[in-house]
Amino acid sequence: MKICRYDNNQFGIIRNDTVYDVSDVVASELPAYHYPLPIGDQFIEHLQTIRPKLEKAADIAAGRPVKGVKFLSPVANPTKIIGVPQNYEDHAEEATKDVGISQGLPRRKMEDQGLFLKANSALVGPSEGVAVRFNDHRTDHEAELGVVIGKRGSDISYEDALSHVAGYSIAMDMVVRGKEDRSFRKSVDTYAVLGPWLVTADEIENPGELDFTLIIDNEIRQQNNTKNLILDLQGQIAWASKFYTLYPGDIIMSGTCAGVGPVKPGDIMHLEFKDIGAMEVPVRAHEKY
Repeated sequence: MKICRYDNNQFGIIRNDTVYDVSDVVASELPAYHYPLPIGDQFIEHLQTIRPKLEKAADIAAGRPVKGVKFLSPVANPTKIIGVPQNYEDHAEEATKDVGISQGLPRRKMEDQGLFLKANSALVGPSEGVAVRFNDHRTDHEAELGVVIGKRGSDISYEDALSHVAGYSIAMDMVVRGKEDRSFRKSVDTYAVLGPWLVTADEIENPGELDFTLIIDNEIRQQNNTKNLILDLQGQIAWASKFYTLYPGDIIMSGTCAGVGPVKPGDIMHLEFKDIGAMEVPVRAHEKY
């Protein structure tokens, strides 16, 4: 199942490039909540329970073409966004050669760097776009597979890791280059893009073997396959869960490959992932408000 959040916080199921509104089912089936709200994204937590009713509602709902739909992040309330640094060998190599990326620091193994966190406030959907915040620093694109946790867990075993996954999305881990802490530079507003929808885990036969491509202005910037991850998805989930309890809706951005580079206002980033689909992310200048 492909499910999205779109327009004015509506929920839809995607079938054959058509979105079917199932918002009424979500509103009626999720429990009523009182402050303080439960931890985790409650839609993702209850997704499997209400899935049959969502599918049934989509069968009879009026559809509209996905073209023109404003896609929001399919996850609204993650407790955290986890990043995995330099998780493709070709990107680790390019980082040592590009001072703009490495800032002149020597290469360190991923296990020595550890995972990092991005602020939840950085999360947007593809249609919301990326707002470049600084003119005097590079803002780079990093195309990645987004893994959305569906079941709470801590100290999860490698063997059991994928059973905790709700589904997969396309992710864009944007970053401001500089000497500051990585999490600080990756947590700028709009610098965590997820979308255009969530593909439930049962529809991805092998998330560890997905081709992906990023194109900007008709130029292929990044192209690789998730089989080349240094630390695979199971390892990422197991490692993260040794430090943090993972909750439904938590997002793991699994790492990027070679080809990272700067974007500027006016660019449109086109990303494609096998078995997930494609999304376009416009880039604009930040506006003060």
